[in-house]
Amino acid sequence: MDVVVANSANVQARLRRYLGIEAQIVYPPCAVDAFRWLGQGDYFLSTARIEPLKRVEALVLAFMAMPEKKLVVTSGGSEFERLKRLAAGCGNISFTGWLSDAEMHETVGRALATVYIPRDEDFGMSPVESMAAGKPVIGVAEGGLMETVLNGETGILLPAEPTVEQIQAAVRAMTRERTLAMRPACEQQAKKFSRQRFFTAMRRLLVAHGVDIA
Repeated sequence: MDVVVANSANVQARLRRYLGIEAQIVYPPCAVDAFRWLGQGDYFLSTARIEPLKRVEALVLAFMAMPEKKLVVTSGGSEFERLKRLAAGCGNISFTGWLSDAEMHETVGRALATVYIPRDEDFGMSPVESMAAGKPVIGVAEGGLMETVLNGETGILLPAEPTVEQIQAAVRAMTRERTLAMRPACEQQAKKFSRQRFFTAMRRLLVAHGVDIA
């Protein structure tokens, strides 16, 4: 191979550490134009697949102890039924299953904020999509979220192994006023990961390695 491309500095570091390969970073093309601010609802959003590495269970446990805060889980996965049973009787937690693109754009656009705490995420498009809709992200200070979410500006980054109590504190800190104040910074940050920037970066990389793309 003439060049290896990584979709984040996180993956670039893995390639260097485990394979001794130096890679160029080109962030993946996110559909930022498809997401926009549609209003400010009263619910927090979980968009991660319901799998152990995404730590959705920790979010469910946190909101089970905060009946005054709403959580909408818009995904599926191997733990879907188990977590749905776990939250049974909690009127503040709802599971929609997988949504269509149009439904997802609507749900993100009207959320209060997104909570996304996967373990060592490669990059993570969901936080970028959330910010494109002007919605801040409660995430974790590890993996790709370190490259997309600006702590204190476009969201809150929790420790790499967040406790239920830390999740609850971050949710409570995301007041309607604070999330609204973060909207401009969120929308601006998301533009850095647009499809156009991806195509521009890839063209530049190919030309630099002698590929004729005319």
